[in-house]
Amino acid sequence: MFQQFLVIMALSAAIYMLLALGFTLIFGVMRVVNFAHGEFVMLGAYALYVVQDVLGVGYAAALPLAALVAGLVGVVCERLVFRRFVGDEIGSMIVALALAVTLKGAVTAVFGTDGPSIARPISGVVTLGGAVIPKDQLFAAAVALVLVALTHRLLVATRLGLAMRAVAQDAEAARLQGMRPWTTYPAAFAVGCALAGFAGALTAPIYGAAPDMGDAALMKAFVVVVLGGLGSIPGALIAALLLGALDAGISILFDPTLAALASFGAVIAVLLFRPSGILGRA
Repeated sequence: MFQQFLVIMALSAAIYMLLALGFTLIFGVMRVVNFAHGEFVMLGAYALYVVQDVLGVGYAAALPLAALVAGLVGVVCERLVFRRFVGDEIGSMIVALALAVTLKGAVTAVFGTDGPSIARPISGVVTLGGAVIPKDQLFAAAVALVLVALTHRLLVATRLGLAMRAVAQDAEAARLQGMRPWTTYPAAFAVGCALAGFAGALTAPIYGAAPDMGDAALMKAFVVVVLGGLGSIPGALIAALLLGALDAGISILFDPTLAALASFGAVIAVLLFRPSGILGRA
């Protein structure tokens, strides 16, 4: 049971990290609360279906293409919707909710209310000690961790990452040092939405796709980001591990449906003692 707990915790935490990373990156750089983040997860899932099942592209190539679609849509949304709300947390939250309803309605109009049947290219299980791990979930977790590592590398070892970190700390000071925040913002938004698209594309063959799948994804991302501290990427990674452990323990010992209640209970408990989150700024 303990081995199975570790496996479920690791698999869940990897996906939660990927979900939360894009959300907190956008907030950290732009101070925009993107409540449409779940819909970009949905776009990644549906883009995978179109590229893989309709166009016949292989799964390995369909994954990055699906993420690219979500990232490009993110750039368009940043230019047309979010640009005027940079730094306006309440305004961005309201417009993001409207965008979420719009994207969900558009997908429903095109594909219908029933989720499409998506091929499951990876099957079988791996037995590790006493734990049984589905190969597709193991693959999704491994890719998620690689993407988290690559995003960290982008932020610490590239000029674009340096610009994002500088703008996140002080946009005006970064501008005085020759950086251009208005070109950094769409790049950050594109990376955040592409990460969400990857999360949707990785989980779509496992759990399926539906117009309302973004609701659960947003809930998990928001819980992780609030626990870790809004805008704190290290805090989000720590919170993803904690939430993965909480979900795994409750799923094994009690009922998986109680995991959502427990996660919000954890948010309340943490914020009562540390309102800014684990590593968040006051």
